[in-house]
Amino acid sequence: MALELAGFRIRERRKQMGLTQAGLAKAVGISPSYLNLIEASKRNIAGGLLNRIAVALDLDAETLAGTTERRVIDDLDEMAADPRLRVARMPEEGAQDLVARHLDWAQSMLALYRAYLDQAETVAALSDRLGRDPFLGDLIHQVLTHITTIRSVSEILENVDDMGAAQQKRFQGMMTEESAKLSDVAQALTDFFEVPEADTRSVTPAEEVDDFLIERRNHFPEVEAAAAAMRTEVERQGETMMSALIDYLDRRHGISVVNRGRDTTRPSAGERFRNHCRFEPESRTLVFLDNASISTRRFQLARVAAELTLGDSITREIDDPRLSTDAARTQAFRALASYAASAALLPYDSFLEDAVDCRYDIEVLRQRYAASFEQVAHRLITLRRRGAEGIPFAFLRSNPAGHATKRFPLPGLPLPRYGHACPLWAIYQSFQTPDRVVRQLAEFPDRGRFLFVARTVTKQPATFHEPPVLHSVMLACEAVHADETVYADGLDLSAREMAARVGASCRLCPRIECLHREEEPIVRSEAH
Repeated sequence: MALELAGFRIRERRKQMGLTQAGLAKAVGISPSYLNLIEASKRNIAGGLLNRIAVALDLDAETLAGTTERRVIDDLDEMAADPRLRVARMPEEGAQDLVARHLDWAQSMLALYRAYLDQAETVAALSDRLGRDPFLGDLIHQVLTHITTIRSVSEILENVDDMGAAQQKRFQGMMTEESAKLSDVAQALTDFFEVPEADTRSVTPAEEVDDFLIERRNHFPEVEAAAAAMRTEVERQGETMMSALIDYLDRRHGISVVNRGRDTTRPSAGERFRNHCRFEPESRTLVFLDNASISTRRFQLARVAAELTLGDSITREIDDPRLSTDAARTQAFRALASYAASAALLPYDSFLEDAVDCRYDIEVLRQRYAASFEQVAHRLITLRRRGAEGIPFAFLRSNPAGHATKRFPLPGLPLPRYGHACPLWAIYQSFQTPDRVVRQLAEFPDRGRFLFVARTVTKQPATFHEPPVLHSVMLACEAVHADETVYADGLDLSAREMAARVGASCRLCPRIECLHREEEPIVRSEAH
């Protein structure tokens, strides 16, 4: 899937520039025969070779690798997994062929499919209301009753010729009364259906934010620069980052920081604590629950500081057509405020240097920066500055039910937007060994190999009566980068039998023999 896109682009761009295979091969330091295999989509490229070819062809490496196109392919594959499209019998390679040659058509097809899902969701919501709402059922019964009465009265008035004037007036009165009642019920029905439904759009605000971040490679240079400037200002306020942030919020924005225990003996009156804290703008107070960890406190202090100090910079970034609703823009604002907090607490240059030095050992990085496992993992996927990039990582967070609560995919590694991923992935295995890092060398049916690194993260309860909140966080990188990390130590990356044979999801995986299969695949391949 990834091979054809890169090979097709290299071949077309080389011809456009008037270069021969021998000339381009010499410029990038490989043999013409190897370049021929790449252009024929028989060899994969990544890392340094991809960058050298991109420079020689005067293209951006992301454009050459086809990041946008691969995301469209992943979405088309998910579309093909819809049981309602099973009769179409779409070929396994059809998505990549369509995207490689007609990207606009592929995107239009997805737009139509999402519009179809919007309509299907709306119909389902209305059907649910029709079938379950007792008020609606009663209204419909009243409509039928009034219509039946009006029909009976009208038949009497039409068919009885010798009716007296008094009787005729009485029946006409009944007709008027029943008509008025029917009109009232009809108005009630109209009012009922005019009540705004819960958002039934197939593309939710969270998904729009995902697309926005992915399209921007989850790297925002202007936000990075603004966060660095804010850190410099904050560091003047106190001896430790925690105390400096508290003083900064007080002096710069007039915000006080307090602790509060959770009182479970009385209703919360709608109070909600996100990540163990809540900002109260009326009293200019940032409230932390007593059980908030040190890393959570530092991060949330930095996030609130970023929202208030860097609001204009963040607002400019989210002025993007991909964010089509106020809800999506609100979520994007919060996401970039968190991004800025991460950039302030884990400065790009020093963090990247330390990550390379310790070979991306997350445990070392979290201790060095007083951060959580998830905070370090989040920062690692933002190291995409051109000319100073870290390992390209994918990110996935899941709850114990298998629902993906955060995602950032990689080209060639589709992460589930809907439903569950393959149950063999390390992110699910980590729930069996809480608080321990699980590593996994995984091979997909298309022979793509990735290193998965997963660990559970737990939000501790505030009181005895509250259960802990458990998630699993996973980073993934292509196997070609695995030996740059501590997680490849002791693994024979060249031995195919060492890799777990996984898929994207059951419906997209052709491994018929898999004992963990829950659904039939939509494609079959004799090669697997």
